[in-house]
Amino acid sequence: MVDSTKVPSSGQWPVEPQDDVPISKENIWIDGCFDFSHHGHAGAMLQARRLGKKLFVGIHSDEEIMDNKGPTVMTLSERVAAVNACRWSTLPVPEAPYVTSLPWISHYGCYYVVHGDDITTDSSGEDCYRYVKDAGRFLVVKRTPGISTTDLVGRMLLCTRGHFIKSIVKLLSGEEGSGSDEEKKRFGAEMKQRISDFASDESGLAAGSEVWTWTASGRNSSQANDNGSCTKLVEGKAPRPGQRIIYVDGGFDLFSSGHIEFLRLVTETEEQVGKGLGWFEEDAKKERIAKHGEDYPPAYIIAGVHDDEVINRWKGVNYPIMNIFERGLCVLQCRYVHSVVFSAPFTPTQSYLESLPYGLPNAVYHGPTAFIPLTYDPYAAVRDLGIFHQVGSHEYQGVNAGEIVQRILKSRELYEERQRVKGIKGIGEEAVKRREEMEVEAAKISNERAEKNI
Repeated sequence: MVDSTKVPSSGQWPVEPQDDVPISKENIWIDGCFDFSHHGHAGAMLQARRLGKKLFVGIHSDEEIMDNKGPTVMTLSERVAAVNACRWSTLPVPEAPYVTSLPWISHYGCYYVVHGDDITTDSSGEDCYRYVKDAGRFLVVKRTPGISTTDLVGRMLLCTRGHFIKSIVKLLSGEEGSGSDEEKKRFGAEMKQRISDFASDESGLAAGSEVWTWTASGRNSSQANDNGSCTKLVEGKAPRPGQRIIYVDGGFDLFSSGHIEFLRLVTETEEQVGKGLGWFEEDAKKERIAKHGEDYPPAYIIAGVHDDEVINRWKGVNYPIMNIFERGLCVLQCRYVHSVVFSAPFTPTQSYLESLPYGLPNAVYHGPTAFIPLTYDPYAAVRDLGIFHQVGSHEYQGVNAGEIVQRILKSRELYEERQRVKGIKGIGEEAVKRREEMEVEAAKISNERAEKNI
């Protein structure tokens, strides 16, 4: 473990480079806890990335966060994985000091430090950014509205469902939501703009991922025999010549290291396929650059994200904790994904897969986790087509929404103290007890359904 109160010597820095590099205003530093990742974290990184050409992301240690703020939900390695997966992050720097240090940011060649428009203090109540502010090397960006770790924990413990979205299409068009017609349209337009922003490339400035919505022609998009069609929501980079089309799907609730590692392994597996086909040979690379102006990976990964109602039908309680808009943004910011389909059906039938923007994919991948209890195999049709692939076991396979909720419940008293220090009212024993009872009841119902095979 690096002692972040001291300036490391060469060879002791947590990540390369070990020697100081020239300071440039094109190198931006942002730091934080980045505890169970949400699109507010990604939104801050996007805004910071747009201010330069490289983004260095400092991640505080579990110990420093405990000393200054309270317990973390996710471990340091899980938090580093989340930051590393963000498309706009150039380099995650673990063990970064809680009070931002000029020698640390200068070592990595960063001139400016970026933070949201809120005040962050250390255990003594002093501003964590006092040194960089005094040096004139501090820039402020807007906090992403409507999302915070505190909000998400409140949903978990209070079992609220007010965050659910019935139809993402209607919400974006201003037909769904609260307020006047004018307010709904304005809110929908703001949400659509945020989706467009999150679909940007590594620079945060140019078009990147494509975004689609899928609409079922039947009444219930969770039914296996539904047909439907995709509608483009955001323009982006389409598949390039030679790329294999890969499809993955899921709820991606509380998007975390379990989801990220699955997507990384899909990418890694497809790179091995490409290697076997000569994709990475120098002549092949030169040919792609000559014909298309840039090189690109051997696989184009499309991620389908299920509706709130579909997930809740299977999991119960008040899952998903994040609604489809929030979950979609989390998937969209991930560097391993090239296209997102909102409202993807739970069962990827042949007719659905053929209705995808680029037709039947070359492969459909599924992970090793089984957070949602199933009474049938939703990938039966995919198996029959001979394009189903299972990603093997990995170190984060047990990290999912249910696991994160359990971590919160187990450390509630410590976490509530952290919130109390911030001036936030505690949830209370009754709410926690109710959540625990609902989880037990949901598990009981799931087991009964599995036994009856309904």
